[in-house]
Amino acid sequence: MERVDVAIVGGGPAGAAAAHAAADENAEAVVLEKGVPRADRDVLGPDSTDAAGILDYWVDVMGVHPDEFPDDVICQELDRAEFVGPTEDCTLTSTGIDSSYDHFGYTFQRARFDDWLRERAEAAGASYRVGVRVRDVESDLATTGDEPRHRVVVADGEAIGADAVVLADGPQRTVTNQVLDDYLPEDTPASERLAAPKANHIAYQEYRRVPDAVFEELKTAITFWWGHMPGHTAYPWVFPNDDGVCRIGLTMPIGLDIDAVADRDAYPLLEADDETIPNGATYIRRLLELEWGDTYDIETDFPIVEDRGKRDGTETYSISSTQPIESPADAGIAVVGGAMGTTSAFHEGGDHVAVRTGAIAGELAATGELAAYNDRWRSAIGDELLRNVTFAELCRDYGPDDWDRTFKSVRGMLTAEGVNLFEMNTLRSGLSGAKILYQYKKQKRRLRKQGYTQLTENDYVY
Repeated sequence: MERVDVAIVGGGPAGAAAAHAAADENAEAVVLEKGVPRADRDVLGPDSTDAAGILDYWVDVMGVHPDEFPDDVICQELDRAEFVGPTEDCTLTSTGIDSSYDHFGYTFQRARFDDWLRERAEAAGASYRVGVRVRDVESDLATTGDEPRHRVVVADGEAIGADAVVLADGPQRTVTNQVLDDYLPEDTPASERLAAPKANHIAYQEYRRVPDAVFEELKTAITFWWGHMPGHTAYPWVFPNDDGVCRIGLTMPIGLDIDAVADRDAYPLLEADDETIPNGATYIRRLLELEWGDTYDIETDFPIVEDRGKRDGTETYSISSTQPIESPADAGIAVVGGAMGTTSAFHEGGDHVAVRTGAIAGELAATGELAAYNDRWRSAIGDELLRNVTFAELCRDYGPDDWDRTFKSVRGMLTAEGVNLFEMNTLRSGLSGAKILYQYKKQKRRLRKQGYTQLTENDYVY
């Protein structure tokens, strides 16, 4: 049986960051990645699907500065975020949080970013194997001597022994749920505790070439439309790429019944004769018609770029809208990135926290200190996750009018120079009219006291 110090399941940002950190500590680390094809990648790689944008302070959360990237990773440097409601809008020109990055943020080509992370891990000495599907992780915590605590079994029946395992298999948690079941009481398996179909979201995006004048308008902004489609944290977006191409996509909950939608007429992207919730492609077409249909022919002037994305210029991927989880770290197992719930349907994307959690897990696994993993990630990204969970809960029941009232009340605040969006005095001055301050503080206190994780280390049985 092959032996390594650290076995990593999944080769996305979290897995590659774990491999790099472990190898950097002179540990023998191997990444096992099943691999998926993409139109914009010549070889198999991780399921590189994301809106792919980073805000300024996320650079420091991630711990990797874009100056380290090859030239083809960054698409656009950003100067603002636009938030558009049905009748009101506002613009954020600064997060107000100190950062080592000089711009508001940047968009990037996710597949190239993932490939760079892989190359960085391999350069540090890690082994990265694509086309390898993990079937199971068998553990014996009572083992003595030179036998490894874990055996990672792959599809062909071969096994890799490891003293530490990092689970980085993304928000679908294909392997993670199976492994965690071994550490949870039989009547509360992970597959039931972490799977919540009514809360899970699906994201869909298209790569479209846009007219020059439109690209000039969009190229330094990320734009979100709130209150345009029903569902908890359901919203379309536009992210500027390079060469006149934008990623135009949306996040929406799975299984929403249109008959359960109140005030259907208030949602700009619903139509009176809709018998079901529209699919992603229909929503995007309606958004383009709403914003630019008076000036342009959408089919002709906004064509899909078929050699980008996962397939034919489109990609679909799941997002975990569940709260984050702690890991059975005492067993030598760390769950990182999307698998631990760091990819939120509220803030769309979790590359920054995926890289950070992966790096923490890889370092601790290599140095034999993985038991400290939960404390370390809480210290590094706890504030970021608590903020996201709080806002997601705060807007859970928002409808179009709620988003309009909020955007109207914060418009002056968001355009102020040097504003910290998350400081209480800022919220007090901008959000008091919508009673957001009280609700935000109450929700955050509750989550901080009761916990914002849905699985804690104390839930596991060894």
